[in-house]
Formats: sequence, C-alpha cells, structure tokens
Amino acid sequence: MYPFVRMVKELVKFRNASPLGLFDPHISTHRIWPWDLDPWMELNNGRTLTLYDLGRVPLINRMGLRRLMTERGWGLTVAGNSTRYRRRVKVFEKLTMKTRLIGWDTRFLYTEQSMWRGEDCTSHILIRSAIVQAAQGRAGIVSPTEFAKAMGVSPESPPLPDWVVAWGAADALRPWPPQG
Repeated sequence: MYPFVRMVKELVKFRNASPLGLFDPHISTHRIWPWDLDPWMELNNGRTLTLYDLGRVPLINRMGLRRLMTERGWGLTVAGNSTRYRRRVKVFEKLTMKTRLIGWDTRFLYTEQSMWRGEDCTSHILIRSAIVQAAQGRAGIVSPTEFAKAMGVSPESPPLPDWVVAWGAADALRPWPPQG
C-alpha cells in the first residue's frame, strides 16, 4: 500500500520550509519500518522507489512547481528511471535523502535522488519525468522550455551530465513495445 500517512507527514513537516531555487536540493530523513522490508529482511527494492516519492513531492512544493501545475492544469508523471542499489538497508535505520532537479532535454525533466546512511550512499536514482497537460479536453506533454519560462528561468537547461545523456540515448534504443 502507498504510504499516504508518510507523505502527509512530509508535506506537513516542510509546509513552512524556505522556498528552493529550481536546482537547490531538498534534504529529508526517513526511518525504515517493518512494512518496508522484503523476505530477506532488508528494504524492498520496490518500496525504495516509493520512498523516493517522499523526497520528490516536497521538492516540487518548495520549488513552487505544484502551485504552477495547479494553476495551469498540468500534472507530473514518471516516464522512466534508473536505480542503483549499493548497500543493504535494515529495519529501523534512519536514512537521509537528497533530491534535486538536474535539468531537462526537449521532452523530459531529470531529477537525481540518493539515500545516505551517514557518509555511505545506499542507493541512487535518476528519474525522468514529463509534465503533462492534465486539464479536461487537453492532452500531451508540456515542453520543458514552457515549464522553465513559467518558472521564470532560462528555457535552456544547464548541461545534463554525460551519464544522464548516455542513459537517455541507450533507453531510446530499447524496443517499444517490447518484443515477445
């Protein structure tokens, strides 16, 4: 089940936090509970993806993007991700999550997130998101340049890191729909 209570907690916790610039990081802490575990008694890989939501949604609020999306009838959808799991995470451990927008290309926004136990990174994810027109009778992806202009910044993204560009190029080679 989706952790709605935890999401509400995060939204309440950061409701009066200072606004963030478009590329400023949002930092939050999270405890791993028994219901986050898999049969091997460590943080479930699927739950990890869900916990990363708990960093992105407050980031979107603090950047002012949620207000803008509401005003314009936009939504935000995950269009892909690449995740690295590097350290086992056990029950009751406390992790620090770092979340930041790193830029965009012609169709998508790219957000980088990581979870840390002290100085040790346990996992890292790259999220590719699309802003979509969610209003009745309108459909399609909103151009990231339109998003940037609406946010009051240059429509040109900072250069995306090479590893992000390479991931996007490799993903474009993947057949869709899948074969077989």
